[in-house]
Amino acid sequence: MNPYGPPGSPEDLWALCEKQASDGASNFRLRTLHGLEHSESAFSEGIERQSRRPTAFDSTEFASARRALLRWFRAHARPLPWRRERSPYRVWVSEIMLQQTQVAAVVPYFNRFLRVFPSVRELACARRERVLELWSGLGYYRRARDLHRAAQIVMRRFGGVFPENYEAARSLPGVGDYTARAVLSIGSGQPYAVLDGNVARVVARWRLLPGHIQQSRFRRRVERVLDTWLSRRRPGNFNQALMELGQTVCLPRAPRCPACPLRRSCRAYARGRPESHPAPRPHRPTERRFLALAAIARAGKFALVRGLDENLLPELWNFPSAFGASPESARRRLDEKLRFLFPWVRIHAAPKSEFRHAITHRSITAQLYAPEPWRGRGQRSLVSRGPQRTTNDGRRTNRLAVRWLSPSDFGSAAVSSIARDVAASLESNARSRTLQQKDLRASRKKERYSTEETRLRHGRASGRAPR
Repeated sequence: MNPYGPPGSPEDLWALCEKQASDGASNFRLRTLHGLEHSESAFSEGIERQSRRPTAFDSTEFASARRALLRWFRAHARPLPWRRERSPYRVWVSEIMLQQTQVAAVVPYFNRFLRVFPSVRELACARRERVLELWSGLGYYRRARDLHRAAQIVMRRFGGVFPENYEAARSLPGVGDYTARAVLSIGSGQPYAVLDGNVARVVARWRLLPGHIQQSRFRRRVERVLDTWLSRRRPGNFNQALMELGQTVCLPRAPRCPACPLRRSCRAYARGRPESHPAPRPHRPTERRFLALAAIARAGKFALVRGLDENLLPELWNFPSAFGASPESARRRLDEKLRFLFPWVRIHAAPKSEFRHAITHRSITAQLYAPEPWRGRGQRSLVSRGPQRTTNDGRRTNRLAVRWLSPSDFGSAAVSSIARDVAASLESNARSRTLQQKDLRASRKKERYSTEETRLRHGRASGRAPR
């Protein structure tokens, strides 16, 4: 039985709480007017939950932060090329290129791509090979293939205009939830909030949200904040401002808090450790692989085949190659492929050079092999006819399997970045050999002149004419 009697008003309830605290009762129970029991801990948790619910003060805080963010963006927005004209097509291309890629790396590719394909029509009518050539070096080539396919669908189904309906936009290849929301908000002014890693980091620090971006509960919390915070009148500027803030100020490891427009209301900044939010997400373990490549040359050009190995980079030109769990197994697999692709080519047992490369979660140690000299009839056949029409994986194809390119042509062809690394290594080695040969010739010439002068000097000293 409650010795203090049932509380008859909120004031009585608070008085009861104070009396409970003064008595030091650890397991004291409260009875409401309806006779329901609430433990001390449950009551305190309820009070805490009430304090966390959005209130009128929260709405004022969101509005103030929204205004500060948009003012900051007007003053500090970078003059990026896709912001000069906010057409849905330009925003679409930029968002596809910016996936998993830094802004500084995208800018020259975007400018070159838009010069060649200024509209959806030009992109849809282009050959895939040409699209991949302009994308070469940017990585993640599936983005380019999906963008090309999506442009063709936009021409056939939507009259060459990016669809303004969210569901229709999501139906395009390579257009996920983030890309659809970004294009519709920035390019068409529709009230969609975007969520990427930069936005999630800003929101998690501002509201002190627990978790990381790969957790669905964390993403739902961030989305609820964004739905309340989004500017309905300027959704495109708001989304770009959040992304800009995450890219330039609210950095993962060293946030520049003094320059942040949200500093006054940022809960993580108030705690003194903004870099600890959000929680680090688990990383996929890196897989170590070994790759053997063959540099087969004729007349200053190298043989390239489609695809790397294990169905990687299937649309790009690469040096003949093979993966393996060890350098020896990679070399054996390369030998097997070369017997099928170039039956007359055998490679040296020792690699010519070695370098490292990374593709997504793979750490690759690549070894480059040179072919052994061959003077049989096969070499003549290789030069005149080329090999069978096969891919790097040994599969039959109707497309040309081998293409001969000089290193200077790699910049304009659909060549993988690892092939570019190989070509750069070969060019560097060739320059080194040329310099060494020049130095050797100069040394021999100097030695010859020195010998001749010594002979002349001896002749004059003995009174005999030189021969």
